[in-house]
Amino acid sequence: MLAWLYILIAAAFEAAWTFSLKFMKFSDLKALRLNSVLSLQHGLPVWLPFVGYIVFGIGNIYFFSLAIKLVPTAVAYAVWTAVTLILIKLVEVSLLNQRLSYMEIFFMLLIMTGVLGLKFYGPEIK
Repeated sequence: MLAWLYILIAAAFEAAWTFSLKFMKFSDLKALRLNSVLSLQHGLPVWLPFVGYIVFGIGNIYFFSLAIKLVPTAVAYAVWTAVTLILIKLVEVSLLNQRLSYMEIFFMLLIMTGVLGLKFYGPEIK
């Protein structure tokens, strides 16, 4: 059971890491000056995605590495990828106002069916 919790946490970190990449702006980072780095209007929106990239990336690697010690690697990777995909889509729909089609729902349900199949019919896990 603990392995599945590690995978869920790793997937949450991976989704956050992905959005850190989405909001990175290298050109703005180059334009930052020492006096504007701590500014809430100019500095924070520029360097916060870079900090998130590092923190979420390390958290993802840490929790996923704990999970693959307890679950077969292929199963852990499939579940982690599926949960990350679902989390990313949920954030896009709820926070970024993107649309969700019936076909996307259908295929995400197919992914979740596969994940549940791996969990319940895969090898017995501690």
